[in-house]
Amino acid sequence: MDITTAPQDIPEASSRDNGTTEQPSKTNVVVTVDTPRRKSKLSVFLMIIFSGLAIGSDGFNASIIGNLELIMEVIYPNALTTEVASRLSNAFMVGMIIGMLSFGYVADKLGRKTGAVLTTAILVLGIALSAGASGVTRDGMFWMLIIARGIAGVGAGGEYPVAGAGAAEATDEESAVRHKRGFIFAMIADLSASLGFAFGALIPLLLLLCFHQQVRHYESVWRIALALGAIPPLSIFWFRYRMTVSSAYRKSAMRKQHVPYGLAVRKYWRPLVGVCGSWFIYNYISYPFGLFSSTIVGRVNPTSSLALTMAWGTVINCFYIPGAFIGGLLSDRIGRRRTMALGFLLQAILGFILGGALKSIEKSLPLFIVLYGIFLTLGEIGPGSTIVLTASESFPTALRGHGVGVAAAWSKAGAAVGTQVFKPIMAHWGDDEFHGTQAVFLIGSGFAVLGALVAWFVLEDTDTELDNGDQIWKEYLAANGYGHVQWGVEERGSIGPPHTRAEYLQFIIVTSKPTHPPQPPTSTSPTQKETARSPYHPDKTSPQHHTRTANRTDPPNPRSGTVHAASPPSSDPSPIPIHWPRQSPDTASHTAPSPSAPCTGTNQG
Repeated sequence: MDITTAPQDIPEASSRDNGTTEQPSKTNVVVTVDTPRRKSKLSVFLMIIFSGLAIGSDGFNASIIGNLELIMEVIYPNALTTEVASRLSNAFMVGMIIGMLSFGYVADKLGRKTGAVLTTAILVLGIALSAGASGVTRDGMFWMLIIARGIAGVGAGGEYPVAGAGAAEATDEESAVRHKRGFIFAMIADLSASLGFAFGALIPLLLLLCFHQQVRHYESVWRIALALGAIPPLSIFWFRYRMTVSSAYRKSAMRKQHVPYGLAVRKYWRPLVGVCGSWFIYNYISYPFGLFSSTIVGRVNPTSSLALTMAWGTVINCFYIPGAFIGGLLSDRIGRRRTMALGFLLQAILGFILGGALKSIEKSLPLFIVLYGIFLTLGEIGPGSTIVLTASESFPTALRGHGVGVAAAWSKAGAAVGTQVFKPIMAHWGDDEFHGTQAVFLIGSGFAVLGALVAWFVLEDTDTELDNGDQIWKEYLAANGYGHVQWGVEERGSIGPPHTRAEYLQFIIVTSKPTHPPQPPTSTSPTQKETARSPYHPDKTSPQHHTRTANRTDPPNPRSGTVHAASPPSSDPSPIPIHWPRQSPDTASHTAPSPSAPCTGTNQG
């Protein structure tokens, strides 16, 4: 709250014996303005936190099926064939691709808030249908489960353009936050997703232990595990319904304009190819190696029990977590592109070592687990911690949802291809499990080398100042015949620094001694009253304050701000109408109009 005190000329009249009136004296006027900076910081913080929860929920719902398939293989050995297992794994991925492409458009044209609410609702619906999947036959149950997982995938996929664009714009509100955006995004997009993967392995294991690993309870285990995935999106639904809109979106959105996609592709084809290619390669490696970590451990150590195999898989998935911290710190210091290329390259080197020396390494299971985990950590240090941020910073606000959505769709295409070919590659050698495991590491490392080349030679260093990118896009459109674009959108409940929106102040000035003897009260004509206008609907009377008169003393209102003259109360019962010129939201000042400005008895609005 900003409080300023300044001397203002206020007519403070006093009667003399000769009937003349003293000149107005200087009186201190206290102007109390409740700025939204604290609310802005809170909104930014909540936007960041809940974006992370949303993406973490997606990681949980994507990864949990790999561990649940191990349980389903025991209780449905005939129904869960290799083809059904592949469809079950890919249904969520296909749904995510649809959600990413569609909600990229929704986020830019209908708003971040609309997209966030819809994605949450669709995700919860898909999870509920998955947990309650049933059918006359086991095949029917699996088909319902596949369809429900696809619906959940649509909601989960929509989170990436919505949360990615919203979080990037939220971190652009404050310069101090902007310079730490790399680390913040690593926590939002990478750490939260890594925690989601870790919990996706941990929850089924804990449920197995709760049911004492009894086979007759395995169906309850997988249904409860799927149902628990609805808790995070439900917990943030109310905030998303009440979420605010970023300054960047209000200033640079193209909601009411046709987006010239031809010009957009011509301008941004290189960053689009770079983020799509690097994200595709990253998920081609990361998803199957994380999703089937328990399967790989089971092949290396086939004598382990189901619970022990899942426990080792959980340990491996926990190696995702430190990569987010390291990558976030590096991206703010050496840049997004260099961090991504470095991570890809180191992952490729270790992968070739694992594949080439697997015969010796697998003799010590703990050594294999540690090296496998570091292999995943290096992927998170590079593309895992930087790719969502790079995609968000590579496009202007009007295209950010589109760009992130298209790039994320390519990433899930890579994940779907990786999971589709992963098991067939391992099964190609039949009972020779060694060569199957060796092949997936060598192939994954080869793709990591390709990812390093794409990151280094195709991607460009991004500008952390989002307004600069918006200005470049506006100038580019103006130079190509789109000089009269209607930018931005007026929405209530926006976040941003105070200068980005109008401040509405209510002024009450208390006069001093009367210049004539008191007169009996008389009725006040309507023209002597000032009608308080609602700031959002200037033509409607505010229900809170119908009149403002000069002899009325109201307590300070910390929300709207008040002005009080430090002078004695008036004994004059007749009101003095005061009218300040009405200002539009685009031109309203954040400083109080001088009370010394001439007042009239007519409404100037």
